[in-house]
Formats: sequence, structure tokens, C-alpha cells
Amino acid sequence: MQSSKEYYRPVSDEMIILASSSPRRRQLLEIVRVPFKVISPQIMEKKFQGESPREYVARLARAKATEVGKEVKDRWILGADTIVLIDGEVLGKPRNEKEAYSMLKKLSGKRHAVMTGFFIYHPENNQSEGDVVESLVKIKNLDEKEIKGYIKTGEPFDKAGGYAVQGIGMFMIEEIVGSYTNVIGLPVCEVIEALRRVGAIRFLE
Repeated sequence: MQSSKEYYRPVSDEMIILASSSPRRRQLLEIVRVPFKVISPQIMEKKFQGESPREYVARLARAKATEVGKEVKDRWILGADTIVLIDGEVLGKPRNEKEAYSMLKKLSGKRHAVMTGFFIYHPENNQSEGDVVESLVKIKNLDEKEIKGYIKTGEPFDKAGGYAVQGIGMFMIEEIVGSYTNVIGLPVCEVIEALRRVGAIRFLE
């Protein structure tokens, strides 16, 4: 019997593995009703010297999927990583109020890029597909009270760039060019199409 909780179904009876600890990515896959299981990878997220932001985010997505693939051989694995890029600088997750303040000051009144690399991998079949999706985001001019008040909410601290477009931080978003879900942490349209191309999921009939 068809489950009302699924819109897509894995081609086999095994669920897709999401190689990510991000709650945003889990929520996005839940919204589009892709059945999955989470296994969080343990990798070093450090940029190599001379590595471009695009190469960096693509490598991390691949590393997450292949790391989980050492443990799980017979399922499709999805790895992803998201970065915020402004004026050539990659912004990670702020560790404290000072870093959050610095990031939000840099983003204030400017456009920046959000890049998400994703990598789909099946160890047993040695099949894979990946891509990097880029969106442009315009942040309004933020005054001191807005920045400090937003930091006090606690929302910036586990978000790349120090803001959440789907949370309280939506108040500062003037414009998004490209995928909205990419800014959250997973370009859902592109990921679903890639999963279908490799044969990992199909529509329910």
C-alpha cells in the first residue's frame, strides 16, 4: 500500500543514506518525502592551499559520501557541503559572538555567493554523480541593533555565514538569484534530478 509519507521511493527496498549531520538537509528531504537514513561522517573540513571555493565544496561533499561508503556498501549515499563566499573569502560557521558580528558586518548591504556541492555515490556499483550549485544572495543594510539583536537569538552559530534564510534571518534577505533551497543547504531540484538519473529513486505510481 502506498505510504502518504512518501512521494519518491528508492528503487531497491533500502533507504538512501544522507551523509550529513545538518538538520536543514534532513528537513528538506523530509519535505519532498524522500525516504532516507542519516549517518554522519567524520572528516576534516579544511581548505587546501590553492584550492578554489568550488573545488573545496565539491571535495568535501565527495569526502562525506565516500567516508560513509566505507561502512555502507550496498546503498546510495548523498553527501553535501555548503559555503558562503564574499569578496573571495569563505565564511564558515561563527564560533562566538565576535565572529558572528564580523561575518554579518561583511555581508551587510552586499551580494554574496552560496555554494553547495553534492555527491551521490554507490560503493558496491562504483557509480557516482556530483555537482556544485551556486546562488547569489543580497543582504540589506544592517544597523548595529539588528546585528546584535540577531546574534542574541543564537541562530547564527551553526550556520555558514552566520545567518539562516529559512529562520529569523529571513528579515535581512533582499534578493536571491538561483536556488532558494541551495541557500538553506541542499539544492533540492538538482539533487532530486541527479538521484533519478542514476536510478536511486523513482516516482510513486
